[in-house]
Amino acid sequence: MMKRYLHDINIAIEAILANKLKSILTALGIIFGVAAVISMLAIGNGAQQEILDQMKMVGVNNIVISPIVEKPSEDQGEEESQQKKKFSRGLTLADAEGIAELIPTVNKISPHIFIDSYILLSGKRKDAKLEAVTNHFFQLFDYQLEEGKYFNDYQEEHGLPVCVIGSEVKSRFFESSNPIGQYLKCGNEWLRVVGVLEKRNITTSGIGKVDAGNSNEKIYLPIKTMLMRYKNRALITTKKLRGEMYEGDGWSTYTSAQGMGANYNQLDKIIVQVKETEQLTPTTEVLERFLLRRHSGLPDFEITVPELLLKQQQRTKDIFNIVLGAIASISLIVGGIGIMNIMLASVMERIREIGTRQAIGATRKDIVVQFLSESILICLVGGIIGVILGFLFSELITRFADIKTIVSPFSVLIAFGVSAGIGVLFGYMPAKRASERDPVESLRYE
Repeated sequence: MMKRYLHDINIAIEAILANKLKSILTALGIIFGVAAVISMLAIGNGAQQEILDQMKMVGVNNIVISPIVEKPSEDQGEEESQQKKKFSRGLTLADAEGIAELIPTVNKISPHIFIDSYILLSGKRKDAKLEAVTNHFFQLFDYQLEEGKYFNDYQEEHGLPVCVIGSEVKSRFFESSNPIGQYLKCGNEWLRVVGVLEKRNITTSGIGKVDAGNSNEKIYLPIKTMLMRYKNRALITTKKLRGEMYEGDGWSTYTSAQGMGANYNQLDKIIVQVKETEQLTPTTEVLERFLLRRHSGLPDFEITVPELLLKQQQRTKDIFNIVLGAIASISLIVGGIGIMNIMLASVMERIREIGTRQAIGATRKDIVVQFLSESILICLVGGIIGVILGFLFSELITRFADIKTIVSPFSVLIAFGVSAGIGVLFGYMPAKRASERDPVESLRYE
């Protein structure tokens, strides 16, 4: 019996090879349908991976507290602006210490200060971003060391001039030497390198207002080193009273109008990590009330939950991916309908052949196997070509559209399985119709 069916399949292969152009045109719908499904699902997988990478970057269970620095409006008088400053000291290190001490759901906390500066070494000068943090920062964001160590307790407590550098800073300034123990001149201060971070290939696009930045290009120093040696906006000094402020490269004069809109917050950001995800919302509410009390009721801060923002973004992308998948699937269905129409036309063209086969002993089952095999083979070959094109399209999308794509084995199996299923589904009707023809009528057909 199996030998008989193999003979029917062989006849189907001969029929496909005898009509190569028609077979290729028949398979086009399946080819582009499979390619579209694979490339669209690859875009979806890439978007999902980006979201996961971004979640890793902004940390798990983190809450970000940022100061709101308002510029004085045209109708706001100088006196009103000065009054606002009197009521709140802004975001300070004392706020961070109070949160860590008094709120029980907090696991770790990391205050941040950023400045734009420059690095000067061996005649090379490059712009650089300095970020003041505590050791908790590296744990919050799962930063790993390539070499060296993080800051120790003594260095943090006494504000020693030490730093941990990103991988790109190392490659620029220490191409052929070990940076550990060497000094970098950052702005007006010399900092000793104690550690180098591993390179992180994580995109920051789409994180929105959560400032993740590129850790590979940054220089990290202890928070007290920044406050003692670079910038402490909480201090009122003679230079500030004269209308001068520190900008990373040195002291510069600014006008009274700029001074009114200047950032008086000691910290640029506080990152709070809660112990459990379920505690994110209640902790956010407690933090808001806590900071409002400390800031004399002035809402001069903003609280953001990055994980919730990214999950909301993920839901939006999931809906978008479903729409893309549905559109791509329609092309597969259209390809299946095209196969059915062409196979029906093929039955009409080969009525005498069907009659001849039946006359010499072919059963209805033989005729069904022959025409169904033709349909399935066309779909399988089209599916294989479609899979290859799907990989190619995904690569082209990544290269020219700068959209991350990931082709998963699951998407290939789905697309290939659907193409085979379409061969059976849409090939059965023409095959059944061919088998039901009367042999005598078929032989008489002109």
